[in-house]
Amino acid sequence: MRTIIVTLFLIAVASLAGSRLMAQADPHFSQYYVYPSWLNPALTGAFDGDYRIAAIYRTQWGNISPFKTYGVAAEIPTNKNINLGASVLNQSANDGGYNYTTGYVSAAYTGVKLDPLHYHQLVFGLQLGFIQRRFDPSKFTFGEQWNPVTGYNPGNPVTDGLTRNSAASFDAGAGALYYDATPGKSYNIYGGFSAMHLTKPTDQFSPNGSARFPMRFNIHGGVKLTLSDILSITPNFLYMIQGPAQEKMFGAYGQLTAAPGTDFLLGVNYRVKDALTTHAGFIYKTMMLGISYDINNSDLSKMAKGSNSFEISLTFIGRKKVKTPEVEFVCPRL
Repeated sequence: MRTIIVTLFLIAVASLAGSRLMAQADPHFSQYYVYPSWLNPALTGAFDGDYRIAAIYRTQWGNISPFKTYGVAAEIPTNKNINLGASVLNQSANDGGYNYTTGYVSAAYTGVKLDPLHYHQLVFGLQLGFIQRRFDPSKFTFGEQWNPVTGYNPGNPVTDGLTRNSAASFDAGAGALYYDATPGKSYNIYGGFSAMHLTKPTDQFSPNGSARFPMRFNIHGGVKLTLSDILSITPNFLYMIQGPAQEKMFGAYGQLTAAPGTDFLLGVNYRVKDALTTHAGFIYKTMMLGISYDINNSDLSKMAKGSNSFEISLTFIGRKKVKTPEVEFVCPRL
């Protein structure tokens, strides 16, 4: 009985099904800056290099129904004021074999320059793709399959009819980003806004199949404070709202240059009424490894221990072997 109750609860959370459930329909990340198609498509191509490949893995709710989320994203900036990207993400829950899969292509327009030297940039992004959700009814156990004398018998007939176990919908999102990339400043500001699920995809798992995914709105920003030639601190924040659910996160991370091409990162963020997120990272030349651990302080942690979350990401930025000297690129994200 636990399996079907947990699975149906997770599906309900994932769909919101027109009710006022206090949960978001989409996965979330502590290292949200790694995956631009989730946060803001205007971040596509915002890095110093010829291409960027990033992978992220997250596991959470281990003692209830382990959620595992993993994604891969690739981006290419161009010299035509258009940056391009693509991403695939999957989230799975063991109970019921539930899977939430998305695939997007994105483009960012970088042609709006707010100063003659092109350090102040306004970027607009758009992404198109799909959402697919499915579950495996064979992994369910029903109350009718339990007998108080003989126990569980999977051969007992059930009256619950599950007529559909897969659904896919077209999806779209858009966003805007401002950032100050002026080199040599003591502070550089960045901020953005995005709206996801602009098409309000149909939730075909809802009772009558007419409910729709609520749009998700993100506001994010921060300021890079350069304290010395080797040390910077970046306070940052994220505010997200989707239907009745809200997520508020704020914190900061520090970046220390230990040697040319080698940086260490250390930070902490607080997701209000949910978790304290610790972060550590290591940058070596064109590779960045990030690790996060969420210490849950919500009501969930009171009901079940082991509800903390772990996240790891690996990013690789490719550059041409021969590169003309230039000033430091001030990136609006890691």
